Amino acid sequence: MFRRASLVVGILASVLSLSALGAQSATNPPAGRADSFEMVHAYPHDSKAFTQGLIFVDGHLYESTGLNGRSSIRMVDLASGTVLQKYDMPVEYFGEGLTDWGGSLIQLTWKAHKAFVYDRFSFSVLKTFPYEGEGWGLTHDGTRLIMSDGTAYLRFLDPKSFVETGRIHVTDAAGRAIEELNELEYIRGEIYANVWGTDEILRISPRTGKVLGWIDLSGIIDKRELSDPDAVLNGIAYDAKGGRIFVTGKLWPKLFEIKVKARQK
Repeated sequence: MFRRASLVVGILASVLSLSALGAQSATNPPAGRADSFEMVHAYPHDSKAFTQGLIFVDGHLYESTGLNGRSSIRMVDLASGTVLQKYDMPVEYFGEGLTDWGGSLIQLTWKAHKAFVYDRFSFSVLKTFPYEGEGWGLTHDGTRLIMSDGTAYLRFLDPKSFVETGRIHVTDAAGRAIEELNELEYIRGEIYANVWGTDEILRISPRTGKVLGWIDLSGIIDKRELSDPDAVLNGIAYDAKGGRIFVTGKLWPKLFEIKVKARQK
């Protein structure tokens, strides 16, 4: 998320929240050793794209970008990073998480309490729907939409009515809540969630909310290539047919295909 405003207030609120609730700090991963990664390939990525959501469908990347006046959805050629198709959101909206459903794309907004549903082929707006709270990440498990809102909860939504049908509380092995869950992707029966502002991706049980493991992506990009403090990890896409995982970040000049390397037990 992009939360430059009221930074001091936000930090104080976070400290009080963690003290009162025992929630896990976003800067500290869950207890235990992390899985690592193997770099498979690096692709070019638009360094001006404030990436908020990323998916891979039918051989193309689809991306949601944020910031008021710069928010969009895009279809991107993986190999070249070329934007093949684009829809610019009205300036009052801050684009957030993105997922596909059938022939449509669904995009959240940060604080407008509104999601947009697009035709995936023409990018025309088909409809909108409201939701409570902030919009951060979005994915689906083939049956339900799964949404994050910056808290330690993930919501399940009906993909037709968009009514909330349930939620899970995300906790680590010690029972501590993990807050600031952001970009989501459903991969092989698990929910992968980036923790905002960190290089960590959690693997979460969609049934219990328990953290099954976490992936440490530290060092995936040379920080000297990043000139903005908001250029943090934020983008997970899965090619279900090819079994490939892609990651990138806000304002990153590169997008990476990775393989997860399980930790040694």
